[in-house]
Amino acid sequence: MKLVLQVKLLPTLEQAAALDATLRRCNEAANWLSAEAFARRVTSRAGLQALAYGDLRGRGLSVQPALHVLRKVADAYTASQARAKARTCGKPGSQRYAKVPAKPITFRAEAAQPFDDRCLSWQFGATTVSIWTVAGRMKNVAFTGHPEHVELLARHRRGESDLLRRNGQWFLISTCEIPENEKNSRPEGFVGVDLGIVNLATTSTGQRHSGRRLNRRRAQDRKLRAKLQCKGTRSAKRRARKRAGSEARRTRDINHKISKSIVAEAQRTGRGIALENLGGIRERARLKKPQRVALHTWAFEQLGRFIAYKAERAGVPVVYVDPAHTSRECSRCPHIDKRNRPSQAVFACRSCGFVEHADLNASHNIAARGWRMWVCGARSVAPALPLVA
Repeated sequence: MKLVLQVKLLPTLEQAAALDATLRRCNEAANWLSAEAFARRVTSRAGLQALAYGDLRGRGLSVQPALHVLRKVADAYTASQARAKARTCGKPGSQRYAKVPAKPITFRAEAAQPFDDRCLSWQFGATTVSIWTVAGRMKNVAFTGHPEHVELLARHRRGESDLLRRNGQWFLISTCEIPENEKNSRPEGFVGVDLGIVNLATTSTGQRHSGRRLNRRRAQDRKLRAKLQCKGTRSAKRRARKRAGSEARRTRDINHKISKSIVAEAQRTGRGIALENLGGIRERARLKKPQRVALHTWAFEQLGRFIAYKAERAGVPVVYVDPAHTSRECSRCPHIDKRNRPSQAVFACRSCGFVEHADLNASHNIAARGWRMWVCGARSVAPALPLVA
């Protein structure tokens, strides 16, 4: 399986200046090439190489960086055409769709630039890299990262690495091809996982990850964001961007911790994991405005992806079940009734009288459905998209 990892570079002032000049030179060349490609209607790699390879070399790029700029521009136009074809940019003829091919694609001055092994080498023992810059080959650029991530990079790194600058800090992002553990083909049952807002995740084994404190923090963030948007000054916009990055990192960190705990529990007990198929939940759910805000701003899909890819690494099978009526069905008897939920936290069956915490009851239903799917041979495939750890 593929896993994308990042390490943080620790350049000196002189090294940082060289990296900054390199990134700006590459993206300036990419913007020039993008304008030429748009004007001449040439967007393929071969066509761009025949058109502008010599000019890119004349702009101070060596062989490999010039080829990477060519590929970056060609891939950007290919992705733009694919989005237009899939109508993710609006319907043909609409004002939004018309903006897509109306001007050349542009690249930020700090946009990521790929480097292959010919212009970037790693020294994992010394935790340094040697990288090509416009000022020449620069050696002994220190980097740091989680020891586990550094070890994975040393053993399983494949292909190119991307250099980027984010909020004044330098990073290298690389892809690792990690061998999968042998999947457990005979699980002893399934851990059902019910995802929610009050309780972010509740498992059928009784593990509950409360979201009350986090939801209060998110409500404060929304109020502050609204104030900054109303103010509208440059400093307010800058602060809003900084806060948005902090919120995203906090969400990702929480989802990583929850998914790691769930997968570890399933692996320890020899079980699989059953998740609800929540595709299209935002369109199906009919909620009041405050509830819609909470539902639409929490990364349920990200948590599900994290659980899936961690389970794949650990060899834990994952199945996705139909979420219909999991919160209204009694886990003791098959009775389904809207009145079984007298409140958000309480489940009380109108047929057999069984009383349980509502999220725990739903997780038992999800676990039972997952086991039935497994017995019937309906296995799911965990997402294969690379994720940044």
